[in-house]
Amino acid sequence: MTDSVQVQCPWCHEWQWLWLAVDDLGEMVQDCEVCCRPWVVLVAQNPDGTLRASVQRS
Repeated sequence: MTDSVQVQCPWCHEWQWLWLAVDDLGEMVQDCEVCCRPWVVLVAQNPDGTLRASVQRS
């Protein structure tokens, strides 16, 4: 199962899509596709089984 979520880069403020799977639960570091600066991505699962993500500066 994969979900797509849209997040906004905390550095350049561009909106981007992330494709997430249940294996991605927790914390990971990913670079912005626009400005190449690193994000910390926090992935959690909603009660209905869908995934959500938030990003912050690394």
